[in-house]
Amino acid sequence: MTRRFSLAARARGFVHAGRGVAYLFATQHNAWIHLAAAAAVIAAGIHYKVTRWEWCWLTLAIGLVLAAEAMNTAVEALADALAPEFNADVGRAKDVAAGAVLILAITAAAIGALVFLPHLFT
Repeated sequence: MTRRFSLAARARGFVHAGRGVAYLFATQHNAWIHLAAAAAVIAAGIHYKVTRWEWCWLTLAIGLVLAAEAMNTAVEALADALAPEFNADVGRAKDVAAGAVLILAITAAAIGALVFLPHLFT
């Protein structure tokens, strides 16, 4: 059954998403670290007057890391709810989700280096 489009339903979706973002930043210490890193990158970008394209890369990197952290938090919450007792497969899934965040954080650091190192040496 296909439901009709509803602006009210779309608005409720934004409310739910906002609640998820609020939960992420209220409870996840790693999200705080990523947010602090994002603030430092933004401050450095303003200080070094990075170009529009450099801002595009930095913004993409910040957004991807924060989104990965949110997905990792969702995987962990769902896994803990479905398997509160230790389960090796659930642990492996949680490790892989955390690894995805690490991969993106390393990639974001590489993007930061590619953007900022030329500014530092000129």
